[in-house]
Amino acid sequence: MRRAIATLDPGYFAWVMATGIVSVGTDLLGEHLLSQVVLGVAVAAFVGLALAYAARLVFFAPFVRQSAADPTTAMAYFTVVAGTDVLAVRLVMAAHPLVAFALGVAAAVLWLVLTYALPWSIVAAARRPVLGEINGTWLVWVVATQSLSIVAAAVAPSAPATWLRADLPAVAVCLWGLGVMLYLVFIVIIFLRLLLIEVTPAEMGPAYWIAMGATAISVRAAAGILALHDSRSTVLVAVMRPFVVGLSVVLWAFGTWWIPLLVLLGIWRYVLRRYPRTYEPRLWNVVFPLGMYTVASFSLGQLPGLGFMASIARGWVWVGVAAWVGVLLLMVDATARTLGDQRRPETGPIS
Repeated sequence: MRRAIATLDPGYFAWVMATGIVSVGTDLLGEHLLSQVVLGVAVAAFVGLALAYAARLVFFAPFVRQSAADPTTAMAYFTVVAGTDVLAVRLVMAAHPLVAFALGVAAAVLWLVLTYALPWSIVAAARRPVLGEINGTWLVWVVATQSLSIVAAAVAPSAPATWLRADLPAVAVCLWGLGVMLYLVFIVIIFLRLLLIEVTPAEMGPAYWIAMGATAISVRAAAGILALHDSRSTVLVAVMRPFVVGLSVVLWAFGTWWIPLLVLLGIWRYVLRRYPRTYEPRLWNVVFPLGMYTVASFSLGQLPGLGFMASIARGWVWVGVAAWVGVLLLMVDATARTLGDQRRPETGPIS
């Protein structure tokens, strides 16, 4: 247990992200019983991982500092923010707005700390150019930012204070804009990195699926802003509406374009280069974009003229469910094998 906590992947909260968004998607598409079951798994994963991350921070702080200064792993800590926010959104749908608000506040504080602490930690520790070590994990920063925008818009109508109900829509819009700008910056850097530096099968991992997931969550954040109807936010939404709708369609199209490319990169990794097909925590980074694509397509598809997106979501939701079940089974099998190896008694030479 100590070894598992000490070596815990910084991005393991992607399990909560993926499970929570599959629960959201299945609920939106009318599969309420399945959504409730998946939500139970999401809550259990959230509690267990929160305790594990806290224990790692307290008892294995040097490991945390080391991973926070590593450009290849540091940004994975933003999965804690995104996972907390995704669960908060699902709890809003389950009529628990105050719990969702508390989770959103905690995620916002953590996002603020990580937004400035992680880049500073990476730059301060760097003794070489960082470009060669930037990978798809950096886009989790975008996902975390957009998840805060979604929560701000979702809890605004039921916020516990009048000033929060008035100001949270503006916060949602600003965070959405920040998330879009971060995406534009990082996607250019990642494309340059792929074109200028040799990519190995080990490096070309599941994290690159976040390139699609970041567009999808940006679309969902925009849909949440467009759905605000409170009188205090009507003027702001009306002013932003043409820009938000237009850019959301562009992001949705770009995210859709990513899907076949990512599948081809997966074939290159596992089939052509024969990379081991074993469980790794970052496989949840594949499930989350698939689930978020369903939610984004269905949400934006509610606008006039975009109904084809909702039609796509009704079929795509099962792609996300199948991916979630598959990775969950791989995780259970890997855990069982690890426990079995630890319990097997060692046998010495027979004398």
